[in-house]
Amino acid sequence: MPDLSGKSAIVTGCASGIGAATLRRLRQDGAEVLGTDIDAAAGSKLCEDTGARFAEQDVSDRACWSRIVGEAVSSFGRLDILVNNAGIVSGASIGDVDDDIWDQVIAINLTGTMAGCRAAIAVMKNNPGGAKGSIINIASTTAIAPLPNDVGYSASKGGVRVLSKSVATWCAQQGFDIRCNTVIPGATETGILDNAEEITPGLKAAVAATSPMNRLANPAETAAAIAFLASDECPFMTGAELLVDGGALSIHPGF
Repeated sequence: MPDLSGKSAIVTGCASGIGAATLRRLRQDGAEVLGTDIDAAAGSKLCEDTGARFAEQDVSDRACWSRIVGEAVSSFGRLDILVNNAGIVSGASIGDVDDDIWDQVIAINLTGTMAGCRAAIAVMKNNPGGAKGSIINIASTTAIAPLPNDVGYSASKGGVRVLSKSVATWCAQQGFDIRCNTVIPGATETGILDNAEEITPGLKAAVAATSPMNRLANPAETAAAIAFLASDECPFMTGAELLVDGGALSIHPGF
């Protein structure tokens, strides 16, 4: 189990799903955590139950990011870990997506992730003891095998993959010991998938069947991968993509 004692973290989208499981896991591993979400009631309850701090946040509001990282530093004295997890789906194909839906999905999933990386790096480079940190961005298997009926989600998660590599290599070239990696979950039992099921009945069973394991992931299984990347156990991993997809992208779709 990774030892995160002495480290501090921010987890966005902490109120449910992978974000909630990640917050619990990082606390279990010893990190101090600031959880953020637009759902203040659920987010603050989880943070109260786990001994974390909570801040209400719309990640697409770029101006709020300096406040969020500032709160982490003022509370914990440093920022070691950022998990950019907050995200939404649209359920709109290229044939029916409108500008408002597209802009919202890109603003939250991609621009919000960029703004989080930028704000975190600004404080991580001034951490006591030198520039050091781990940024983990949550993408999706749709970043590699996109959904025809969700052009915005697929495009935004593809953008997160490439964004993470750009962030990782820039930090390395600056001489910052700030790593940036992407976790790529497969179909997971989350609120996002529940919402998608309402739009496309039968989707959960269909996506579960895409994995050779023939099931959906538990959010805690993805949280374990995030905790590994957050730890000091993988100091040479940056710009990497860690698949947590039950083998879905490892098999020909005809089999």
